[in-house]
Amino acid sequence: MKHWITRIADELNEKDVPEHVVASGTSISGSIHIGNSCDIFIANAVTKALKKMDTNSKTIWIADDHDPLRKVPYPLPESYEKYLGIPYSKIPCPEGCCSNFVEHFEKPLLSILEKFGIELEVYSGAKMYKEGMYDEYIRIALEKAPKIREIFNKFREHPLKENWLPYNPICQECGRVNTTYAHSYDGDIVFYSCKCGHKGQMDIKTGDGKLTWRVEWAARWKIFGITCEPFGKDHAASGGSYDVSKIISKDIFGYEAPYPVPYEWITLKGEAMSKSHGVFFTPEQWLEIAEPETLNYFIFRSKPLKHKDFSPSMPFLDFIEQYDRVERIYYGEEEASSDKEEQKLKKIYEASQIEISESMPFHPSYRFMTVAYQIAGKDPEKVFDILKKNSQLSKSMAEKTFAEIDAVDVERLETRINHVKNWLELYAPEFVKFQVLNKLPRVEINDEQKEFLLEVADLLENGSYNPEEFHDALYTIIHNLEIKPQKAFQAIYKVMTGKKQGPRAASFVLSIDKDLVIKRFRLEE
Repeated sequence: MKHWITRIADELNEKDVPEHVVASGTSISGSIHIGNSCDIFIANAVTKALKKMDTNSKTIWIADDHDPLRKVPYPLPESYEKYLGIPYSKIPCPEGCCSNFVEHFEKPLLSILEKFGIELEVYSGAKMYKEGMYDEYIRIALEKAPKIREIFNKFREHPLKENWLPYNPICQECGRVNTTYAHSYDGDIVFYSCKCGHKGQMDIKTGDGKLTWRVEWAARWKIFGITCEPFGKDHAASGGSYDVSKIISKDIFGYEAPYPVPYEWITLKGEAMSKSHGVFFTPEQWLEIAEPETLNYFIFRSKPLKHKDFSPSMPFLDFIEQYDRVERIYYGEEEASSDKEEQKLKKIYEASQIEISESMPFHPSYRFMTVAYQIAGKDPEKVFDILKKNSQLSKSMAEKTFAEIDAVDVERLETRINHVKNWLELYAPEFVKFQVLNKLPRVEINDEQKEFLLEVADLLENGSYNPEEFHDALYTIIHNLEIKPQKAFQAIYKVMTGKKQGPRAASFVLSIDKDLVIKRFRLEE
């Protein structure tokens, strides 16, 4: 059984090429999120798989920063509508912190790629035009414009005009590139008209223009010798960009199109990610709440065209628990449901790792740590003690004191504490949040609830329990008093936090200082 990334690498390895160039590209139209950065993650994974086979390979990333702004991205003001149609590379930085619009939005991504173990060569579409990398292909495209029109028209309902050229100059009057129409040329000089009313000419060598997208895509395959490229499913639709560019690449530029890896969009809480509407989640945001390997796992755990939905709120805890389970199975700390599942999960885990540790990394339960953090704060020793009290450590770790665990494990614990802290502050619903109050709050509890609390206080004073034992003991008291479980647990949360609900009662109570709990359950000030 092979992971789909390995299968792609196997097929690429059969091709007789001196080097595999796995390409990725992103339109710099706003914040780069986990949806439109999938190209990068998949491309890097394929390259790594090829290198494991001792195959010469590399990943490149092309910023499509010469494209026109079509919608004002969130959170930019409406005043940025004046830049609609203007290439991203020519728009100023919205906050004055970077050289331009492009740097402002690509810098956050490029600055954290190292944390994901991603190595790539970075190219700017605008610089490629300025430096003349496209000049030869522009000339070929202009010369073979009738043939390109013919290819395009096979996939169009309304045919292109007879004088249409596959090139758009940037208007010298209004600065827009999506409102110009190139109708003729003489050598390197292209003549055009613009919707703003301007008629002009430009030299392709200035770089102040661009090939129409499907021709540009085919040209850069040839320029870089690209052999594989992931891209969104919209490009993979029948008669879409890839189908058209594939023909142009072969018939116009004499180059076989790269191996395609189309992928499904990632939705956010069921909603399509949108830069203009502010509906997105970035890789930087991910690193605030989880390790980089978990994002790899999210992308690689299912085939690229399978639907993926992400929510940073409560479903995120389930997701992290799934990842931790896969990690335990990989290191033999937990059994899979079958041999087939074990093989599958191990391959996914391997594909997700930046580096694979010899022994299982220390990753205590994220869900339980949302409780431990709210009781102990950021102190790793106090958190460790709560984990130990609640049987949340592996057997080998449970036998150690905090002073005996090594520095790497302390660092991992501190990292997860910080992730949990950020998740609670940024994404946790209110019902998950609590604070153990220093004083007995003014709350209403009935006589039945008071009796329940007194019996639990006596239970704690006269014995010690693990979470399962204490859970069973609580239900024994509930049964004997014939009190509804909901009312019993409400009493616990009310006197400890002032709320009617909280985390799993047994673990919650055992995580707090025993003397404080006994005093509080006896309603002592």
